[in-house]
Amino acid sequence: MKKRTLSILLIEDDRIEVMKLKRVLSKNNLKHDLVEARNGEEALKILEDRSNLPDIILLDLNMPKIDGIEFLKVLKKEPLLKYIPTIVLTTSNNHNDVKECYEIGIAGYVLKPLKYEDYVEKIERLLEYWSINEVIHIL
Repeated sequence: MKKRTLSILLIEDDRIEVMKLKRVLSKNNLKHDLVEARNGEEALKILEDRSNLPDIILLDLNMPKIDGIEFLKVLKKEPLLKYIPTIVLTTSNNHNDVKECYEIGIAGYVLKPLKYEDYVEKIERLLEYWSINEVIHIL
């Protein structure tokens, strides 16, 4: 089955988490394009370039400046951005966070496991799913 290379916007303020994701991509020879933002504000600036939108967004919830939920609220109100599949990748298993994120319109909610091996498996499956899924590009 042909899998496509994804353009991924990772919104994460924890440098260790960023390095962990990069390590999974590198060690597993996953050739996806990764763009990083440290918070929602930085991500919104990146998304201003409508000619280079990501296929998916991986979003942490707990960040400075604009947190994940506030970022989602802005993203999902934008006609050209609301269709980008956004997957929350977080340590928060707070039921209210999960419910609010799905109400706003996320594509998935993935808890970061403590064990590295479990993290690798979740990331591999998540990216495999989205690399065969059809996404909408509206311009």
